[in-house]
Amino acid sequence: MALENKLGLTSSADLAREEERISKKKAVELFEKGLLDQLEAGTFSSLQFIHKYLFGEIYDFAGELRTVNIAKGNFRFAPVMYLEAALSNIEKMPQSTFDEIIQKYVEIGMKYIAIPYLMEEDRPGTPKFEGNVKLFEEIAKACKAKGIQLLYHNHDFEFQKMADGRYALDYIYDTIPADLLQTEVDTCWVKVAGEDPAAYVKKYTGRSPLVHLKDFHKEGRPANMYQLIGTEVEEQESHGTFEFRPVGHGDQDFGPILEASVEAGAQWVVVEQDQSNGRTPMEAITLSRQYLKEQGW
Repeated sequence: MALENKLGLTSSADLAREEERISKKKAVELFEKGLLDQLEAGTFSSLQFIHKYLFGEIYDFAGELRTVNIAKGNFRFAPVMYLEAALSNIEKMPQSTFDEIIQKYVEIGMKYIAIPYLMEEDRPGTPKFEGNVKLFEEIAKACKAKGIQLLYHNHDFEFQKMADGRYALDYIYDTIPADLLQTEVDTCWVKVAGEDPAAYVKKYTGRSPLVHLKDFHKEGRPANMYQLIGTEVEEQESHGTFEFRPVGHGDQDFGPILEASVEAGAQWVVVEQDQSNGRTPMEAITLSRQYLKEQGW
């Protein structure tokens, strides 16, 4: 059963394919036309514009404030009768300082904030890196004061060795106390870096509330992998291939990773797949969920 749509599609699989195709095309337009630069940051009206631009060709409700109560499993989203007032109050909140921005996350109900990615000029091996780690600690202190836990989400570039022989990722966690900064281990990039993902999750037992389950297939020595997550990088000659895959359909051994996640005290394991090749995102996540069910999850 498919959502009611402007395309007249009745198959949820067909609708998912068209939604992916159209929304990706429209997302590129948003960037290429500079439309995002014209929007006011942190406002609901800007989110409405983006949603309508991406999905307006597909759904009549695109960009509109919902008028019905919705739930997912046992979780109920904000009741309609309070939604407009809540959004209005959040939108009026200032956001010119760390504290003000974090307070917005408090009002939204967020439990975690993650540092997601470092640009090339901010990474280990650059003059800015150690200063960035100090900045992370200040952000973490501001988060803790508001009851939010700061996390760090790794890639493979944090597995560069520091002068004392430690990986930069370990340097971050050694420098900033565990009560301020916890891990969000991305198991894909740990393995790409040549380390054992399960061992790395176990290493931070008691400090790993979220674990990223991400599968991939790699042959040879591929380059330009970060283009696959939407990052602009200088094009390099590639000597191999790399692609993201549904969980359980690539090179990862998830049995030990899942066991390590439980042992480490993870509250959530999060399936992440940046790109889906040869199938829709919904088909990919269905395969990932089916695999996890087969593992007893």
